[in-house]
Amino acid sequence: MCIAYLSIGHPDWPLRIAANRDEFHVRPTMAAGPWPERPGVIAGRDLTAGGTWLGWTAGGRFALLTNYREPGLPVPSGAPSRGVLVRDYLLGTDSAADHVRAIARHAGDWAGFNLIVGAPGDVWYLCNRDPAGAPRRLRQGNYVLSNHLLDTPWPKARRLRATLDTLPADQWVQDPEQVFALLHDTTQADTRDLPETGLSLAREQLLSSPFIISPDYGTRCSTIIVAGADGHALFSELSYDAAGLPTGRQDWRVPTMAGLPSAPCPSGAESESAR
Repeated sequence: MCIAYLSIGHPDWPLRIAANRDEFHVRPTMAAGPWPERPGVIAGRDLTAGGTWLGWTAGGRFALLTNYREPGLPVPSGAPSRGVLVRDYLLGTDSAADHVRAIARHAGDWAGFNLIVGAPGDVWYLCNRDPAGAPRRLRQGNYVLSNHLLDTPWPKARRLRATLDTLPADQWVQDPEQVFALLHDTTQADTRDLPETGLSLAREQLLSSPFIISPDYGTRCSTIIVAGADGHALFSELSYDAAGLPTGRQDWRVPTMAGLPSAPCPSGAESESAR
């Protein structure tokens, strides 16, 4: 996944996620759906390494991951797949805080990643390239995550946030097609506004739109998750081919084990370093 918008703390819809997953088209993938061995988990699956990039459980747990862009930096020897960081949280029972703290103790074992895990009202973020180093609990508000630190104002992140910030929360459920349309934004940034991450100028520009289309690499799917305070959630995924054309959509309206907390996260972010 290469871009995700996250909204936390709305009184009726305490968690909203809109995300695009970008990947090489040749990498085999299972579309999102209930996992046969754990039907309470809804997620896609990377068929190469067995992990996933975004998922939701019937108990109200969720996790999402983006890679941290660092071309030319060698992957640590024997590094596990970053997708297991999401998979293990979805399949596990540990709290979000305990999950990210355990990962943080061995963060150097992985290539660069951003990880957000939790449940409505208790959401945690960890990046193993964050100079602060420590996990932090996210407060009520809206966030956008691409392939750098949380809320890094890359052009694609600013574009997606500007459009989704203005869309009323109720419309996410009433008209998810509008959210998908906003995710399908192929506008590339002006070359003057591109970040310098070590890629060629042409590649930086290709990757500068929220939705990416190219023959070898691009947006494979868009996903919407909306969790209601009444204990129900919508999980919707739209898949695409290499030309950026839809190939299928699936929707699940999932009752959770109990009503989800409508209370927001703390008014200030809580980080491990502040403890």
